[in-house]
Amino acid sequence: MKVLMVCSELAPLAKTGGLADAVTGLSNALAEHGHDVRVLLPRYSRLPPPAPSSKPLRSPAGDHTFVEIGLDGAARGARAPRVYAVDLGALGSDGIYSGDQRDAGRFLKLSLAAVPLCAALGWTPDVIHCHDWHAAPVPVALAALGRPAPPAVLTLHNIGYQGIFASGVLDLYGAAALRPFLASDALSGADVNFLRAGLRAADVVTTVSPTYAAEIRTPAYGMGLEGVLAERGDDVIGILNGVDYDTWGPRVDPFIEGHYGVDDLAPKYRMKEALSARLGLAPGREAPLVGVVSRIVPQKGIDLVAAVLPTLLDETRASFVLLGSGDAATVAELRRIAAEQPRRVSFTEGYDEGLAHRIFAGSDLFLVPSRYEPCGLTQMYALRYGTIPVVRATGGLADTIEHFDPATGTGNGSVFRDADPGGLLWGVRTALGWFDDLGARSQLIRNGMAADFSWRKQVEPYEDLYRELAKG
Repeated sequence: MKVLMVCSELAPLAKTGGLADAVTGLSNALAEHGHDVRVLLPRYSRLPPPAPSSKPLRSPAGDHTFVEIGLDGAARGARAPRVYAVDLGALGSDGIYSGDQRDAGRFLKLSLAAVPLCAALGWTPDVIHCHDWHAAPVPVALAALGRPAPPAVLTLHNIGYQGIFASGVLDLYGAAALRPFLASDALSGADVNFLRAGLRAADVVTTVSPTYAAEIRTPAYGMGLEGVLAERGDDVIGILNGVDYDTWGPRVDPFIEGHYGVDDLAPKYRMKEALSARLGLAPGREAPLVGVVSRIVPQKGIDLVAAVLPTLLDETRASFVLLGSGDAATVAELRRIAAEQPRRVSFTEGYDEGLAHRIFAGSDLFLVPSRYEPCGLTQMYALRYGTIPVVRATGGLADTIEHFDPATGTGNGSVFRDADPGGLLWGVRTALGWFDDLGARSQLIRNGMAADFSWRKQVEPYEDLYRELAKG
């Protein structure tokens, strides 16, 4: 089939988080299965130059200009997505997001460019797959065509981000023609809600895990859109994200010093010692190292980690390595704790791809205490590296991590229920108890490393969905 992906992020070209990894993984898996996949991004100034053989494309109406982006060897032979970027003019700043109304302009231009790209290529997709609020206006633009258009899938990677702007952005950025086709509740008062508009207009809405698909139909998780999603009924489908094990895996990871497998964990423990030494920590091989790699925002529950760290430092032998940035108050608290306990706690503010990989590989436990989590990839990464996840039972965390039962040897992590310090303490204490039991620890590591969440497997439900839509 022919599939057009429309998105704001694509790893490694433009990435701030899991959205980029998910779109890349799905696109690559579809292409490897023989589908003709094209990806449309905004032309950020940070993107690589066009492919050497590429000439700029102009839409038939002359209102959009595109370039094909060279992937510098990242493409996998002939079976690889082709990536196009639409020119943004003055909106093509260095960053992916500006945090103000320029984002509305950037992503309206992206959404309005989907059909013109196809026309410029002389190529008609069977399905247009839009990702998050940034591409949510695409189904509205398709409706405004006034003629048959390819079916549109809208995937919610995180319903907490909806793209709400003053409605004047439609006129300011050349999208006034969309007004008559916006659902009345998406253009309410002085505001326009990009995501709500897309939810109303898309043929099918998917989320990135089955549990999240159920959660967001409730007031506790729907962020004000639960009514729209409930009305869509069976048109809202949860499909679990996959993992690219060609990048995230201890046998192939280019960022770690020693590759290893489930039957030879010695390199993992050498990396643990090297990581600890590099960061100034002092755990021995038998003292647990607990890792965190996360955006520091309320959703991710890292404030809960900061709250329980003093207790865990007092009552356990564990050391902690944390990487992330975000909420100023939580960052300040983590800095304070790390300064007071430099031999037990390391906090690196920002994001470092190499350090992130070393934390996954070198840690014994990995914390994901999210208040809500559409899918989550880090817990799946941790499993592959033989690192025991401690997660809250929500969204994709609940779909991928099963609480370990030492009596039967089943399960792959520690799962706690309550999003509060008591819940997290219970989850960590439980996992540390298994760490101290060599038999339980070995079984957990084997179970985790055997789990298969590869995109090669997870792509199949998308293929089935596309075929249904293409058949009408």
